[in-house]
Amino acid sequence: MIALGGLVATSPLLITIMFWIKKDSAGPIFYRGNRVGKGGAEFKIYKFRSMVRDADKSGVTSTSLKDSRITTSGHFIRKWKLDELAQLINVVKGDMSLVGPRPEVKEFTDLYREEEKKILLLRPGITDWASIWNSDEGGILEGALDADAVYLKVIRPVKIELQLYYYHNSSFSNDIKILFYTVYRIFKSSFVPGNLSAYSDYGTLRRQAMVVIDEQRKLGKG
Repeated sequence: MIALGGLVATSPLLITIMFWIKKDSAGPIFYRGNRVGKGGAEFKIYKFRSMVRDADKSGVTSTSLKDSRITTSGHFIRKWKLDELAQLINVVKGDMSLVGPRPEVKEFTDLYREEEKKILLLRPGITDWASIWNSDEGGILEGALDADAVYLKVIRPVKIELQLYYYHNSSFSNDIKILFYTVYRIFKSSFVPGNLSAYSDYGTLRRQAMVVIDEQRKLGKG
């Protein structure tokens, strides 16, 4: 009911985004990609399309800030996380929750170790601790010749740690905190909730990513 109410309440904004996407570039309004949900079941995730048509056919899952596949409207809706609002449809359908581990592609969930498979016992969400911790993934990956490789080495290990942290500390009060922190972080990027103070900040992540990116450039990988 909350998700349905959210769709109704934000409908003027959603309609505006739809018209902009349609005017900005050829292709569908929504991106519908395969993701792995609760119990390992695959589903189609909804996002407002922020990239050129058939961008996912390039075989690259992770996206850097200056990815040439991102459209003009896409840069804006990604910056303000408006592309994720379409996932209210997934919540209404029962594929997702408002709060829960962000769903991954099967390529990445197939890499889960036994302990990490606990993440799939939960319904995935629009936001979680990892979403707040790494709210600018595109900036971290900027300049990567192989964005997926940087993601796997730099971002994914901490993301999984935070998703397991959510699994072991899941509660209604924490979900409310996560929703509040998510919105606050969008408008104040420097904000770091106490729960995340022990984890790498943006600057540290970027430096770690640049080590991998420099290695890629030396090897000419791309």
